[in-house]
Amino acid sequence: MAERISQIGEFGLIRRLKDLLLKEGVAGRGVVLGIGDDTASFIPRSGQEVLVTCDSMVEGRHYLPECISPHDLGRRAMISNISDIGAMGGAPLYALVSLGLRPKTADADVEEMYRGFLFEPNPFHASIIGGNITSVGDSPFIDITLLGEVPEGRSLRRSTARPGDSILVTGFPGRSGAGLRLLLEKKGTEQVEDHPLVRKYLVPGHRAFAGRAIALSGLATAMIDTSDGFLGDLGHICEESGAGADLEQNKLPLKQDLIDAARAFGEDPYELMLGNSDDYELIVTCPPENVTGVITALSEAGVESISEVGKITPFAQQIRLIGGDGSERRIEPKGWDHFG
Repeated sequence: MAERISQIGEFGLIRRLKDLLLKEGVAGRGVVLGIGDDTASFIPRSGQEVLVTCDSMVEGRHYLPECISPHDLGRRAMISNISDIGAMGGAPLYALVSLGLRPKTADADVEEMYRGFLFEPNPFHASIIGGNITSVGDSPFIDITLLGEVPEGRSLRRSTARPGDSILVTGFPGRSGAGLRLLLEKKGTEQVEDHPLVRKYLVPGHRAFAGRAIALSGLATAMIDTSDGFLGDLGHICEESGAGADLEQNKLPLKQDLIDAARAFGEDPYELMLGNSDDYELIVTCPPENVTGVITALSEAGVESISEVGKITPFAQQIRLIGGDGSERRIEPKGWDHFG
């Protein structure tokens, strides 16, 4: 019978998690001291910029516990942080995990969540080196701080796109958002957790290996991950770079399952592709002469679908959609807003 956290206590849970990390995690390079003291410590490598990001997930706001397993929840929480490191061209190194848990939570569920956390950084030989656990009432949460590294001078930003740059995107943005919508609309009526769009929402994956390959290639000018939706994150590039963008509608990537979902919703699939969706794909800008090299670098990093979808323009924060018939339509960036 599974024990509750209230039965084993905070320090009993910490001991179990420490044993799990030692058994199933990897030893992070440069770590001097991990879990077990007031702080963790590590020695940074010479010639590397240190990258730091953090992200939170709150029950009911970012995930529905009845629709996602503890293992997948751990994966999803870690993916969002790894994606941020990868979008800068870096590799993850060390994670700090803070949890707000109900006392009645089963310790086995917490251990499975940690196995989900480990599933994502282990391939990078990155490790969990600390964190915090606290008791909460109505709003359990996960908060992860992730540290990474990128060779000095190689990090890619959202503020360095230039007019004339080509715009490329990996994969098929919009699928995660469509999956969430399917999950919410079908909740309580039928099981849809195995639908490919729903799986894309529950465990979206990341492009950190590809992001690092692009940074090391030196061929790109700017990069961002699509955590807020394709159009929202392209809007971030345009805003920070003081530029605009022209998108060619007939080049936007649509997968058949998204087209089918749009038909079921009675909506335009391009609107789903452009809208709010945390797919964690990459938007990359580069000079036109570097497009082939960027595509090659992404392909060698395991990306199967890369689309060149438009150009960066000098018109600050103006994004236009160019139809197949040559028509032009101004579109406004939109994406996830925690307070929207």
